[in-house]
Amino acid sequence: MNDASETLLLIEDDASLRTLLQEELALDGYRMLAAANCAEGAAMALAESPDLIISDLRLPDGDGLDVLRKLQAEGRVVPFIIITAFGTVDQAVDALQAGADDFLTKPLSTEHLRLKVRRLLAHAALSLELARYRSASGEPANLGLVGESPAMDRLRQEIRQVARSEAAVLVNGESGTGKELVARAIHRESDRRDGPFIPVNCAGIPPELMESEFFGHAAGAFTGARQTRKGLFAEASGGTLLLDEIGEMPLALQAKLLRVLQEGRVKPVGAEREEPVDVRIVAATHVDLMEAVRQGDFREDLYYRLETLMLTVPPLRQRGDDVELLAMHFLRQSADRHKRGFLRLGEATLTTLADYPFPGNVRELASAMERAVTFCDGEVVQPEHLPARIRKRQASLPGLDRQSRLPAGVEGEPTASWPTLETLQQQYVRQVMERVEGNKRRAAQILGINRRTLYRWLEQRDDAP
Repeated sequence: MNDASETLLLIEDDASLRTLLQEELALDGYRMLAAANCAEGAAMALAESPDLIISDLRLPDGDGLDVLRKLQAEGRVVPFIIITAFGTVDQAVDALQAGADDFLTKPLSTEHLRLKVRRLLAHAALSLELARYRSASGEPANLGLVGESPAMDRLRQEIRQVARSEAAVLVNGESGTGKELVARAIHRESDRRDGPFIPVNCAGIPPELMESEFFGHAAGAFTGARQTRKGLFAEASGGTLLLDEIGEMPLALQAKLLRVLQEGRVKPVGAEREEPVDVRIVAATHVDLMEAVRQGDFREDLYYRLETLMLTVPPLRQRGDDVELLAMHFLRQSADRHKRGFLRLGEATLTTLADYPFPGNVRELASAMERAVTFCDGEVVQPEHLPARIRKRQASLPGLDRQSRLPAGVEGEPTASWPTLETLQQQYVRQVMERVEGNKRRAAQILGINRRTLYRWLEQRDDAP
């Protein structure tokens, strides 16, 4: 069910088809408006400002593109789908060049239409979100983190909670999940938002230079130290210092970091006195620090000081439909950098992306979209524009024994013990749901059914004794 209650306008002169599509789309929670001709449709579009329009191409008093042109003349931008029973390649090209977002031919698959509607609305919402982000003086409600999955909603809530504190924060997450973005969001939501945010990668500083980099040094403290230099802690005073890959920090420096956290003071190399610093520490790591403690590579007292406020950034494979939203986000960014026009992701491309586990997480997806924009010559990104490792992955599901015409474990057993077809169906649906981590949209695609059928099967499974 769609919670946003978006308004859709359907312009179709065939009364029976109009009623059918109204009922089907209303099942997804949309507010439906309907018109039977161009004049009525254009008037309704201007008066009601629908979130998306679906229009037949041939109408009694013109064609659907006339409605689109009137909206464009009024400066209105709205997702627009053209449908027709007489579709040709030339017509499709003309419709897309005129500004339509998609072109579908009859007989329509209502499930396919519903999928198109959801994706166009999601794309429009993301575009609006990006526009607001660029123009607004404040920060967006999503904290600059793209995604609508429950895991990201929880993360945003936790960010707002820890931002109210002055204590150090530990951000855990696999490589490429966006730990620095989370740290920046914490800084922006905190009372330190007007102060500096300084990120530093602990793995990128030679161990012998770390103390000087972090705490600064006095003139003459060592060869080459010709003048006094402030360290990163002093530079971040009044703001936030991100210590990325903190697990790479040497033990000796960890002890000094612990003292900074406890006392709020640093001692520059070669200096005689400590100096106060007003800085909040956000540490980030992709390694298991508790295991590093057990191995003697990380101080236990520092770990417990940091893990009091600990956030975990979810890997991309646990974020469901966020893959699609992020792909569109990065596609738009890459297209802007390359000075390309509007690009969209083809259906096969979206399926390919949804089937891939993204071990490199969000960073890998961003790289894939950069490559796609580089190699895409048209307006639709196809699977062949993606990196080979993504497009060549073959989705495999556990289930039936493919070497036998009977389910695994059945052949050779007495027929009386064979499971019923309903039992096999329930088992297979359960396996698919587990494999896609509860993503009903992906499960329905794999099973070759619509989501309403899947819901009915799941209800039957839950009601079974």
